[in-house]
Amino acid sequence: MVRSLWSAATGMLAQQTNVDTIANNLANVNTTGYKSQQNQFKSLLYQNMQTKTTTANGENKPTAAQVGLGVRSAAITSSFVQGQLMATESDTDFAITGDGFFGVRGEDGQTYYTRNGSFVWAVNNGGGVSLTNSDGLPVLNSSGQPITLSNNYVTSRITIAEDGTICYPNASNNPVSIGQKIGLYQFNNPSGLTREGDSLYAASAASGAVINEATSNAVQKSGIRQGYLEGSNVQVADEMVNLIVAQRAYELNSKAITTTDQMMQQANQLRS
Repeated sequence: MVRSLWSAATGMLAQQTNVDTIANNLANVNTTGYKSQQNQFKSLLYQNMQTKTTTANGENKPTAAQVGLGVRSAAITSSFVQGQLMATESDTDFAITGDGFFGVRGEDGQTYYTRNGSFVWAVNNGGGVSLTNSDGLPVLNSSGQPITLSNNYVTSRITIAEDGTICYPNASNNPVSIGQKIGLYQFNNPSGLTREGDSLYAASAASGAVINEATSNAVQKSGIRQGYLEGSNVQVADEMVNLIVAQRAYELNSKAITTTDQMMQQANQLRS
């Protein structure tokens, strides 16, 4: 089988995955808390055409002759660079400054993590209010439990300190802690988190165990900015350049297939 056909085909497949990744970044350029992804490539096996033992004359050859058999996508990595903070009109919008994540309780009872701090106060079954994300999933406090308040609190008067402490004004109209903090969590390797969709991440063996900022002194503490949201860290100009490069690489691999086909056609037309 002609090696160049298969090598070029693997290049087209790898570049298609690259274009898919870039397109996903561009599609989420306005998604709150979205972190961009980059496709990583790895060469496939090499076929030995000649060994590095000796030549026909018995002389030692310094190197072998190897032909590569193409490329494949090795990994799609995430960049957790801080996105731009955008001011909003909502008191329940929060942006994280630092490496932390908000924790939410999924419908399956598992804990998921997000940088999307677009939250709302929702009335719960007990008549009180709970802090939830836009899908109704409860936000967790520093103890890993849903943030729930009684119906004695007017949600429009609740404020959040920079360290996540939930405050309510006293008789003198001074904000006082009510004994709960919005939980912030970190990971030794955030790139190892599994994307679950809806701006949620799940811990994995690659990310390492979750680190609760409230109980650990081994990490630098993150901050919370009320009235702000963290925008996507996608750089449109860079992604457009990457898209052009990927398109050209795809065209080159396609050209290699066309050239190989023409060479085979000419060889079939040879007459003895």
